[in-house]
Amino acid sequence: MSDIQQLAEQYIALWNETDPAARRAAIGEVFAADARYTDPLADVTGPDALDAVVGAVQAQFAGLVFTLGPVDTHHDIARFTWELGPAGGESLVVGFDVISTGEDGLIQRVHGFLDKVPAGA
Repeated sequence: MSDIQQLAEQYIALWNETDPAARRAAIGEVFAADARYTDPLADVTGPDALDAVVGAVQAQFAGLVFTLGPVDTHHDIARFTWELGPAGGESLVVGFDVISTGEDGLIQRVHGFLDKVPAGA
């Protein structure tokens, strides 16, 4: 398993972490201090802002879990799909992210896309 594959797995795991202190610690282990996260609904920089985005998503979709699809990597870049839905059930949200890492091996940039979003979300 490549380091960036493992990083993608850790990235999805932190989106599932509901304990605020553990989630914030996980963000610090996965993201560079000046990392930027951009998707159609958010454009934030830094761990505090990213933590707020993850917390807001968890509040909006309480009880749902993220699952990671296949990860395609080369150099310092990975792309992968993910799904959000009830454990073992049909996904309500489907997305596609591209992450890039810095020289320290931490995520420097996330470009997120939403492929399936529930009406009214």
